[in-house]
Amino acid sequence: MVIIDDVYQKVLAIANKEQRGYITPQEFNLYANQAQIEIFEQYFYDLNQQARIHGNEYVYADVDDMLEEKIQIFEKTDLTAIINSYAIAAGTGGRFLPDYVYRVGKVEFNGADCEILKTKDFNNCINSGPLIRPNDKRPIANIRDNVIRVVGGTSSNPTLFRTPTSLVYLKRPANVSWGYYVVGLKALHDPNPAKTKNFELHKSDEAELVYKILKLAGISMKSADLASSAQNMENTIDQKEKQ
Repeated sequence: MVIIDDVYQKVLAIANKEQRGYITPQEFNLYANQAQIEIFEQYFYDLNQQARIHGNEYVYADVDDMLEEKIQIFEKTDLTAIINSYAIAAGTGGRFLPDYVYRVGKVEFNGADCEILKTKDFNNCINSGPLIRPNDKRPIANIRDNVIRVVGGTSSNPTLFRTPTSLVYLKRPANVSWGYYVVGLKALHDPNPAKTKNFELHKSDEAELVYKILKLAGISMKSADLASSAQNMENTIDQKEKQ
C-alpha cells in the first residue's frame, strides 16, 4: 500500500518549486486515480515482455517475481454466497461480472475447474454429442459482454447455464482520495478512512505515482517544463526496472 498523503506532499513540493503552480486536492485526486490505473495496467504489458526473457536466481532481483508480487495484491476469490449476488443477465441465464472484476483467472463449478472457452468453441461444445458435451467432471465457461456463462452437471438440457461456485480474479484498484478539511483558505489532510483512501499499489510504485501525477498536472496547467521533467523522471524509473 502507498500512503496517499506521502504522495500528495511530494507532488506539491515538486510542483511548487520554482513557482510552477498549485495543484488543488480535487485535481490531485483525479490525477492520482488516472496514474494508479495506468501503473496497474502496465503490470500486464511488462509481465508479457518479461516472459520472453530468462529470469535470474536471485528472487529479490527477478523482474518476473517482482511483477507477480505486485499483481498478487489484487488477486481475490468470490465464493457461492457472493457470486449469487451478481446480477442475472436477462435472456441468457448467465450473470454479469461486477465492475470490480478486471480479469478472470479461474472458474470452478462444484469443485471442478471450468475450461474457459471462446464463444464459438463454447457454443460448439454445448451443442455437441454426449462424448464432448460438458459434464460434472468437465464443466466449461465463457465470458462475453461481461456476462459469465457456465455449463456443467447432469441436466438433460446441455444449454442450461449454471452459476459458478468459485471465481478467482484480479480486482481493479479501488479509487483513491486525499481527504481534507479547510481552515481559512488552506486544505489540511483528513486521515479519516471515510474521506481518505490510500493507493492499493505496491510500495515500490510510489515514485512512479509521483511522477505520473506531476506529468498529468503539468499537461493540465500547460506547464511544459513540469510535464517534461516528470516524464524524464518516469522514463528513468522504467529503464532501471527493465535493465
